[in-house]
Amino acid sequence: MSSAPALSVVVPLYNEQDNVARLQEEIAAALRGLDYEVVLVDDGSTDGTVARVRPDARTRLVEFERNAGQSAAMHAGIHDARGAVIAMLDGDLQNDPADIPAMLNRLDEGWDLVCGWRVSRQDSMFKRLQSRVANTVRSRFVRDHVHDTGCTLKVMRRECREALLPFNGMHRFIPALVAAMGWRVTEMPVSHRPRLHGASKYGFGNRAWRATMDMFGVRWLNSRRVVARRKDSSFPS
Repeated sequence: MSSAPALSVVVPLYNEQDNVARLQEEIAAALRGLDYEVVLVDDGSTDGTVARVRPDARTRLVEFERNAGQSAAMHAGIHDARGAVIAMLDGDLQNDPADIPAMLNRLDEGWDLVCGWRVSRQDSMFKRLQSRVANTVRSRFVRDHVHDTGCTLKVMRRECREALLPFNGMHRFIPALVAAMGWRVTEMPVSHRPRLHGASKYGFGNRAWRATMDMFGVRWLNSRRVVARRKDSSFPS
């Protein structure tokens, strides 16, 4: 593996001891033949997650001293990534790494961020309804035009990480933050699988009240964004 791989796969982990080894196997199978690294960010797990990470030449492990939340883990992994392209996915096996190559192809079409859209979600009816309402409100308010920002599976060019600020809830607003900086954002249907092990770490409280407050903050931030990109130029010889 080169010192700067073409692709970095960032995975936040929190108490995923029964999933992490299989996840590593699935990533390796899905990305066979590609130049990539895997950045696993353990968000202060209290079970055996770290002990079950399988060491290999492509995998790096970032460990937090204590639980800091999904946004902190995602932000740390994204900024620790060395690849020209960064993919993100959950550690609970509900995202399928096999979707990543097709998402990479969308980048080749000229997009900067490709977001997964769980068209056929394998969750309870209440959770699906709750998510649909939240996504509709959020999309209209922050104008990111994305159906399913709660889907962790995303692929983006490395430069897009300049738009991401470390605040609780950041992971829900990646499309809005990236689009506000002028990068092109799209979405595509991806697989979604039922959870086999462990439990969801996120409930109604942190999906509703906190997300609502975050929406106001993100909309204000995006209204105040300053975008200034330098031209590639030099003095004539």
